[in-house]
Amino acid sequence: MPLPLPLPLLFTLLIINLISATSIPPFREAPAFRNGENCDIIGGAANTTIHIAMTLDITYLRGSIAAVFSVLRHSTCPQNIAFHFLTSSRHFNTLNLTITSTFPSLSISLHPFDPLLVRNKISTSVRRALDQPLNYARIYLADLLPPSVSRIIYFDSDLVVVDDVANLWSINLGDHVLGAPEYCHANFTSYFTPKFWATPELSKSFSKKERTPCYFNTGVMVIDVNKWRESGCTRKLESWMRLQKRHRIYELGSLPPFLLVFGGEVERIEHRWNQHGLGGDNIRGLCRDLHPGPVSLLHWSGKGKPWLRIDSNRPCPLDSLWAPYDLHYSPPSSSAAAVLLSDGYIMVS
Repeated sequence: MPLPLPLPLLFTLLIINLISATSIPPFREAPAFRNGENCDIIGGAANTTIHIAMTLDITYLRGSIAAVFSVLRHSTCPQNIAFHFLTSSRHFNTLNLTITSTFPSLSISLHPFDPLLVRNKISTSVRRALDQPLNYARIYLADLLPPSVSRIIYFDSDLVVVDDVANLWSINLGDHVLGAPEYCHANFTSYFTPKFWATPELSKSFSKKERTPCYFNTGVMVIDVNKWRESGCTRKLESWMRLQKRHRIYELGSLPPFLLVFGGEVERIEHRWNQHGLGGDNIRGLCRDLHPGPVSLLHWSGKGKPWLRIDSNRPCPLDSLWAPYDLHYSPPSSSAAAVLLSDGYIMVS
């Protein structure tokens, strides 16, 4: 008769079995992160809850967990951070179990996103992953979040933060709805089709902006949710998506509607907060280097994802900067399995 295992190990193995049954990879439990000094000053800035929103699905789960882990590791006041996950997966309950068991001391909320909201508004783009309904969930943040949330940081699932996220949270948005790093050296016209630029009633939409619009990446945004609601930003984004379905005015997923609504009116954030493009281009996914300058956030936007390249033994050099945040559980051998016996004991074979 096998000896009974300690309860913590028993619980861990049960979770591994449950998650494996739904094709969700198992993860190690993250250590508990505690606030530093001066984090609990009543009424002080350090006592402010930082709200962060991300999407959550099986395909990018490993990246999401690494991103959360990186935020906590570099935060002075990790217990003051609340995560909001948007998910449309049929594995809602299992994803909830996975994220809460990986971060048992974290403030977590899961918000269901209905793919039908966008299914008839999405047109094909240059990469299939960009056409998934959950990729458009950020458009509905103001509708999905509780009314008490007035400000949110939105993060993609393929990034890691290497700075205190409070420094990003504390930026002044001024009169703007949204803040993000801008990249004005990029060819802005390339994000829209020649038909768009040749149609005056469309192209003139940028002439009413505060300044010449620049490209910005929607994987890192600070959003004033109240101003978003007051300005009807969700409806504006939807209207451009409907127009796209009729006239094909852009090629790149959910980004162009954001450029159309917010381009030229974005509160500029330092480039250090989105060192993007580390996944390579959307066709070949080649390795890339960091942009010049300081780094607070590394973003593997593009075709290549670090966990896939690492697993295939073809990592890019910068993937080694993502690896320390990977909590993916690898069993000692491929033949190892946790078996629940009829008498209630666990045996590992």
